[in-house]
Amino acid sequence: MKGYNLRLFWILLLLGIAIPNAAYAQGSMAAAQPHLDKAKVAAWRPADGLNDLTHLYEVVCAPALSPKGPGEPPDQAPPPLSERKVPARADWYQEPAKVFDNLYWLGSWGTASRVPPNPGGDSTWAVTTSEGIILIDSGYDYSAPVLIGEGLKKLGLDPAQIKYVVLSHAHGDRYFGSRYIQDTYRAHIIMSEKDWDVLAKSDEPNEIKPKKDMIATDGMKLTLGDTTLTLYLTPGHTPGTISTLVPLKDGNQRHVGAVWGGINPSLIRYRVKYFANWEETFKTWSASTVRFQEIAAKAGADTYLTIHPFYDNALEKIHLLKYRKPGDPHPFVSKDNLNRFLTIIKECTDAQLARITAQPQSTKLNQ
Repeated sequence: MKGYNLRLFWILLLLGIAIPNAAYAQGSMAAAQPHLDKAKVAAWRPADGLNDLTHLYEVVCAPALSPKGPGEPPDQAPPPLSERKVPARADWYQEPAKVFDNLYWLGSWGTASRVPPNPGGDSTWAVTTSEGIILIDSGYDYSAPVLIGEGLKKLGLDPAQIKYVVLSHAHGDRYFGSRYIQDTYRAHIIMSEKDWDVLAKSDEPNEIKPKKDMIATDGMKLTLGDTTLTLYLTPGHTPGTISTLVPLKDGNQRHVGAVWGGINPSLIRYRVKYFANWEETFKTWSASTVRFQEIAAKAGADTYLTIHPFYDNALEKIHLLKYRKPGDPHPFVSKDNLNRFLTIIKECTDAQLARITAQPQSTKLNQ
């Protein structure tokens, strides 16, 4: 009889845990569903594969779509530089390309373009001006001499003319190459104060961290010769993520490019905690998206400039430029594409927020 009672006790205990958890999962998914639906509608363009953003939707909304809901991957300490495995050039090399009259892409592609591997590749944008070059991001330390140094020369440009490097955020795929550029070409490195602080605290190898230099402020105008970039602080991917507006030239046409400085909201990375909890993280990233979308619209931005080419078919668009005839539309120019991209980021973030705020108070994520 005692054995029966003990088994009954454990069955009831497990049911007491499982039933509320199942109810939470169902309820939190219901709360998230309107946001997921909006993101999916914004992503899906079956008649226009070039501007289909379902890859972005599937990645950014994945935490909200999962049965367990949002959860930060384990934060692992990076290996010492001497133990790091550098991928072979063939695994990340991509030809540089001219995208606008004053804008060039110097990025990577392939499953080993990041450590750990990332299928999306990484973008570095080079803005040419009458007095030199401004880079947005720098890629990795092992790829920067090739993709940036050799890449600019292949395009007929002089890497010694690099004057500034704007780092979108303090993650390795953005800044690892900047120390090489800083030391080799004496370029100024620009990052937000909060992300300089993240950089100082992170466990990444000090040998490839850039020396602290210029501090970006919200709405900062970065002028070099005849060109002015405008930098905005859009926290949420990191505490001081930077998103940038870039004036673009295409023959007699003028456009405004927008570099959105991150993809997913992030709570902790490289042993540095960015925000108090997930709720603050999601609210911050969502608010930044709304604000930058309004800023971009007011500035007349009509071109999304990716930090990862996988998400918006950037390499396919670059390929099409080889066949573009005078008078043809530019494959990168699309206000609709820019707005949809930011809408997906916002709605997927709001879906994650809806899921965690539907949790019982005792189980909310506060790690």
